[in-house]
Amino acid sequence: MSKKTIVIGASDNPERDVYGAILSLQKHGHEVILFGKRSGTVNGLDIIKEKQPVENVHTVTLYINPTHQKEWYNYIISIKPERVIFNPGAENEEFEQLLETNHIEALQACTKVMLSIGNY
Repeated sequence: MSKKTIVIGASDNPERDVYGAILSLQKHGHEVILFGKRSGTVNGLDIIKEKQPVENVHTVTLYINPTHQKEWYNYIISIKPERVIFNPGAENEEFEQLLETNHIEALQACTKVMLSIGNY
């Protein structure tokens, strides 16, 4: 089942972990929307620099550190995803609690690992 996924912290640098996660999400048939600081393209998908309304989001996966997450709090809560994945280095107890208060599941996990073992 395809799960519309927003990737925050997207990069067109193949050396970055997020790049591999984007490719893996596509390989597993998920619709992927990319947000990042810089414009670029990953496997045919443009990286969007400005927040935009997106509907029917299943998952938001974070590849930004907690300091940069604060500017995303309201946006993420407003789009009402079912869950937010905090990839290694993105763990943020404050935001996780805020998400849970808003009935959004918060997971400390690795998107690529979840995809590879079939529990995404």
